Amino acid sequence: MRAVVLEEFGGSLVLDHVDTPQAASGQVLVRVEASGVNPLDTKIRAGKAAHARNRLPAVLGLDLAGVVEQVGPGVGGFQTGDEVYGLTGGVGELQGSLAEYAAVDARLLARKPKSLSMREAAALPLVAITAWEGLVDRAAVAAGQKVLIHGGAGGIGHVAVQISRARGAEVFATGGTESLETIRGLGATPIDYRSTTVEDYVDRYTAGDGFDVVFDTIGGTTLDDSFAAVRTYTGHVVSALGWGTHSLAPLSFRGASYSGIFTLLPMLTGQGREHHGQILREVAALVDAGALTPLLDDRVFGLDDVDQAHALVAAGKGKGKVVVNIGD
Repeated sequence: MRAVVLEEFGGSLVLDHVDTPQAASGQVLVRVEASGVNPLDTKIRAGKAAHARNRLPAVLGLDLAGVVEQVGPGVGGFQTGDEVYGLTGGVGELQGSLAEYAAVDARLLARKPKSLSMREAAALPLVAITAWEGLVDRAAVAAGQKVLIHGGAGGIGHVAVQISRARGAEVFATGGTESLETIRGLGATPIDYRSTTVEDYVDRYTAGDGFDVVFDTIGGTTLDDSFAAVRTYTGHVVSALGWGTHSLAPLSFRGASYSGIFTLLPMLTGQGREHHGQILREVAALVDAGALTPLLDDRVFGLDDVDQAHALVAAGKGKGKVVVNIGD
């Protein structure tokens, strides 16, 4: 099969022919139709994601959508011809999705939302699982709450806005001037973080009380801002990018709580993979109910020009999720 192989960190991606895998016990063989490109993919390639524990040479690509070609021993719930999607590889020793076929742990998969194309489905797994783990598993977002999403038009952020609204929350989201209309279109109240201070928008939208849940998808000083924006006593801050050194004093002085998210953990350890599949089934139900729609960049890439797709994502110039077409 054709696959894009990374032979050294910081090096070129090489389109090569490699052996087609077979479905082992607990796995299904998926004919990959589309592969979503995430900022993490470009960091792995550059050698700046030690936490992903990749071993080279490696086939990158975290997200996939495709068709089940073969069902391995011990697998129930899937059969040949099923259209599936999942966060299935590209870290540790797991083969990624920039290949024509991938043998993947069936527990990481769910049936593709019926209302989405393969490209649209491939845009969702990593960002949707991350948003769900933060908002549902950690913060238990519920109707009547005020939720603040930092980076509301981004990959994780635009899904987080929609999940929060689907659960009945009133949603606010930060972004730059160029993304405010996108945020408004998703049904959230947009906040221009460049022209509005944390104190100002906390006063304006919560009467100074703070937000019930603050979801940080940016990291750095935005996490510090989150600690200052959360509700006293009952507030909960969740971050998908808790790197660096941060003072917990602003959070502690508000008596609020904090949770981190490490979405790759089940893939790296083998533990909890069933939950990823369950989340994707829940997400598919939201999508098919019309409550969640992925935002895609309309530029088309194939295995021959993955470099261009990576460059676009690394530069932060994608207008929505960038997806590589694998199938014809």
